[in-house]
Amino acid sequence: MTRKQRRLVLIGGSGAVLVIAVGLVLNAMSGSIVFFHSPTEVVQDHLAAGTRIRIGGLVQTGSVKRGDNLNINFDVTDGKNAIPVHYQGIVPDLFREGQGVVAEGKMEANGTLNADTVLAKHDERYMPKEVVDALKKSGRWQEGNAK
Repeated sequence: MTRKQRRLVLIGGSGAVLVIAVGLVLNAMSGSIVFFHSPTEVVQDHLAAGTRIRIGGLVQTGSVKRGDNLNINFDVTDGKNAIPVHYQGIVPDLFREGQGVVAEGKMEANGTLNADTVLAKHDERYMPKEVVDALKKSGRWQEGNAK
């Protein structure tokens, strides 16, 4: 084998190893990617049971129901549609009706989001960009809420 052929084999082998490494990294990350949806998008897209999503909007007034063992049920709305959310755990101190919230979890067959993470806005001015965009799209956004 000539010097040029060895160099080409080395470069080709290195390229193949790099492609395999990138493929493995992307495959490992695919399980942790979660897409943000507004309640209207969830209703329109008819997401399959078991789909992992992040949903954001406002906690619908009158929808919060607390149960035993830190169970809480509430609806997240963008003004047009509402998605029921079930969560077991301690919700943030600023969690309350009419406030911005982001919940992450898996969709159930009955259309309920079984959340494993609930985030509430941390001061009177901040709200996640995705929630603001969804509220602007639905016509429920007031500029006084802006950061």
